[in-house]
Amino acid sequence: MLNTITTNVRVLIVDDSAIVRKILSAHLGQQKGIEVVGTAPDPYIARDKILALKPDVLTLDVEMPKMDGITFLRKLMKHYPMPVIILSSLTPKGSKMALEALEAGAVDVISKPGPAYSVGDACVELVEKIKIASRAKINRNTISGESSVSSSERLSMTETTNKIFAIGASTGGVQALTQVLASMPSNAPGTLVVQHMPVRFTASFAERLNKECAVEVVEAKDGDHVVPGRVLIAPGGLHMILQRSGANYFVAVKDGPPVCRQRPSVELMFNSVAKYAGANAIGAILTGMGDDGATGLLNMRNSGARTIAQDEASCVVFGMPKEAIERGGAEKIVPLLDVARTMISLAQVKS
Repeated sequence: MLNTITTNVRVLIVDDSAIVRKILSAHLGQQKGIEVVGTAPDPYIARDKILALKPDVLTLDVEMPKMDGITFLRKLMKHYPMPVIILSSLTPKGSKMALEALEAGAVDVISKPGPAYSVGDACVELVEKIKIASRAKINRNTISGESSVSSSERLSMTETTNKIFAIGASTGGVQALTQVLASMPSNAPGTLVVQHMPVRFTASFAERLNKECAVEVVEAKDGDHVVPGRVLIAPGGLHMILQRSGANYFVAVKDGPPVCRQRPSVELMFNSVAKYAGANAIGAILTGMGDDGATGLLNMRNSGARTIAQDEASCVVFGMPKEAIERGGAEKIVPLLDVARTMISLAQVKS
């Protein structure tokens, strides 16, 4: 009989709050497959403990004394790149700093326990994210910190079409989506995006993207029309689906149970695009853990849509694209840098 060796994920907790460190250490320490190797109240102590303890994953508060989490993260990614999960408050400042951290190379973000979010819920979510982060691929593309697309490098379309773009992403999706959307021309087809992200964070994400992209990027509201040159991002904690009235497309934004363990769900969005847009749609599934959107992309392809999956080499986590490919949903498999170009090319092919 073969011996099975199980290696725990070694975690270092960095937070200036002694209470938070105590709560997280106690909860994570009870979880199978996770070992808390230490805690640190500030980045300077964290630096020394990282070198001494060599953790697999770091949890990091972004608002700390002596050195803020963003500055520390950028230094860490330059000299000692590793998977980092950000713990952020639900305040506007907290969400903006969390997005900066994701753009600087953090793998994921979780809301700190607060009045609207129990400690138990937060810790359950954190356990899952730690296990996912331990399998993330951190490389120079991951930690570039910003889109490399300039206005002169943006793609162009020879004509506006009646096509619709639908894009789903999860872990690593902030950097991936920034790269893809910043490459789009101002008259790109109306675009729907589902990125797994906590409540209140998607508004800041849309605002940041809107400053970097030629297309207009907004957090979706119920009833918003899908029109060329506009990107609608599903709000955190709510589903977004495509609907149609005559020749006009619009979205419904609504509550509901998680689908594929997610809300918003890529699966729901892709299925609605398959139903209402069919061959007029181009779908892309990007980096992320799990299988959200895998069957939905297959349904899109079966409805006549053109479909794309990001390749393994350029993914932070090759989970969602891998599942979509294995189920037959991906017509094309391309590197991240070619996703936007491929989508635009497919949109200009006559139906």
